[in-house]
Amino acid sequence: MDITLPAENGDRVSYRLIGKPVAPTEGARFSRIAYAAAHIVADPIAMSNPWSQPVVDWDRTMAFRHHLWRLGFRIAEAMDTSQRGMGFDWTSARELIRRSIAEAKMVPGADLASGAGTDHLAPAAAKTLDDVIHAYEEQFAFIEGEGGKAIMMASRALAAVAKGPDDYARVYDRILSQASGKVILHWLGDMFDPALKGYWGSNDFDAALDTVVAIIERHASKVEGIKISLLDAGKEVLLRDRLPEAVMMFTGDDFNYPELIAGDGRKHSHALLGIFDAIAPVANAALAKLAEGDRAGYEALMAPTVPLSRKIFEAPTEYYKAGIVFMAWLNGHQDHFTMVGGMQSARGICHYADVFRLSDQAGLLADPDLAAARMKTLLAMAGL
Repeated sequence: MDITLPAENGDRVSYRLIGKPVAPTEGARFSRIAYAAAHIVADPIAMSNPWSQPVVDWDRTMAFRHHLWRLGFRIAEAMDTSQRGMGFDWTSARELIRRSIAEAKMVPGADLASGAGTDHLAPAAAKTLDDVIHAYEEQFAFIEGEGGKAIMMASRALAAVAKGPDDYARVYDRILSQASGKVILHWLGDMFDPALKGYWGSNDFDAALDTVVAIIERHASKVEGIKISLLDAGKEVLLRDRLPEAVMMFTGDDFNYPELIAGDGRKHSHALLGIFDAIAPVANAALAKLAEGDRAGYEALMAPTVPLSRKIFEAPTEYYKAGIVFMAWLNGHQDHFTMVGGMQSARGICHYADVFRLSDQAGLLADPDLAAARMKTLLAMAGL
């Protein structure tokens, strides 16, 4: 099957689909904990003002979570992949979390953790550390009140108010000391959110590392693990090597995840990844191979997903959500390519053409005929 795709230089290039869809194994067992940060499906008919009034198609949103659970993934709910802070507010996130926790309780073996942040507090409205603490407390109370596990998301408001490492320590010490269950921490780099530059009170990585490790050591009994999203494998390994034994590393490195998950023979990372939303079938098959001790099979499956992930997460990285939802549309998980906030417009047609091609090469187009037809529709809308 051939399709004509645009190139960055303005040329039109004929591309022949070559990939064979990888068949996942439902019920596969993994030797790594694997959270997929899941996207939301917008309701384009009900969403009369997509920039400011998100409306979610709850049936399709929940159906996608069942898809991930069937493939053996845990779900990281209401994270940045669901557009928290980019068109999806706390009021909407509350409903998403409530529905997902209730849904998980009806699925044997299903698991999820939900993002607790401060996004209902505008950074400009945060005047003191107590404002930030109270905002975190409100979201923690809701999640834990629903019977859920919290992921303590990085806070734009804290980044705006904090004067140095001691201020971060005060906030994290307070929240972790009173959490009712174990918490996953989230270190999100400024390539994902420029408002988080200098998080942990320093622009120097080594200083920031010392701060976060000290916090974790003080609260090791309350911290299940930490997700680090800096797109730098070396920095992740430095943090991984300093974690207390019972605290897990969850890679959030959408550039280098295969090697970090496989490990270096001494230690390995578990995973909490946005890219797992898009590559779930192949990641399922690969993780099953790794659990069987077949590292070569794992690497052979994972390797073609890396160029795809690097394309989806290319700078400006915060717009990666568009590529995630685009792939869900290509693969029939939703009937449209419309996002809350109109975020589908954040990437250009050449980007989507590259994602289409790389998805095919990674064996990630479940129905190549459907995917090609939808790609042609998007090309036509771009005048191609």
